[in-house]
Amino acid sequence: MRLADIGANLTHAAFRDDLGAVLERARAAGVATIVVTGTTVAESRAAAALADAHPGFLYATAGVHPHHARECDAQTVAALRALAAQQGVVALGECGLDFNRNYAPHPDQERWFVAQLELACAIGKPLFLHSRDAHPRFADILRAHRTQLPPAVAHCFTGEQDELRAYLDLGLYVGITGWICDERRGRHLLELVPEIPRDRLLVETDAPYLTPRDLHPQPKARRNEPAFLPHIVKRIAQALGRPAEEVAAETRANAHAFFGV
Repeated sequence: MRLADIGANLTHAAFRDDLGAVLERARAAGVATIVVTGTTVAESRAAAALADAHPGFLYATAGVHPHHARECDAQTVAALRALAAQQGVVALGECGLDFNRNYAPHPDQERWFVAQLELACAIGKPLFLHSRDAHPRFADILRAHRTQLPPAVAHCFTGEQDELRAYLDLGLYVGITGWICDERRGRHLLELVPEIPRDRLLVETDAPYLTPRDLHPQPKARRNEPAFLPHIVKRIAQALGRPAEEVAAETRANAHAFFGV
């Protein structure tokens, strides 16, 4: 299988000591494309630098995660616009709303989500979106920009049927992670994945987070990495009743079409 991991936090400190080995394991596992997630301006610059160092293999997003919305200032949008112009930066985000942890006040989250959304609309860059416990407000904000909305993916989808259908109605792509491998919290995704159109399904690890719970043996410190993406794809394929190789090929083609790579 040749795969595309649309979301891996490879600038995270968990990869500081062995990133080269992590990338080699990913290649050996058939992961041919990895999009490195930007979560702050500084982390987005680091992600872009990784993409520059590994052209054709690593790409990057540039954005500010809602957890960091209170850190935004008058220079944030200009910095993201400049990053978005770099060749290896293929999307704006990770941006959106997170009403689960509430690390930033809701008004700040909404203000900077809209600012990044409007930037993406202005420059036509795909959007890498985050929403946790923020439905339906998240969908309402997207709906208000629907006529200008560029291609957008609901990254790490873990919601229920009404949320999925709202996103599909908005034309979003949907990213599925190892959450689907969690028999406690992700079982509902096994029933929802077949509702996602084949040309809008994307796969991701969200490494180092969301290590598949049914992965044996579990990795040291439960750190997730892109090499585990085939395991996730096999679980998705089981839910779809289709060969894993077919799902791998389709989701990779979808990712390349979405990001324009």
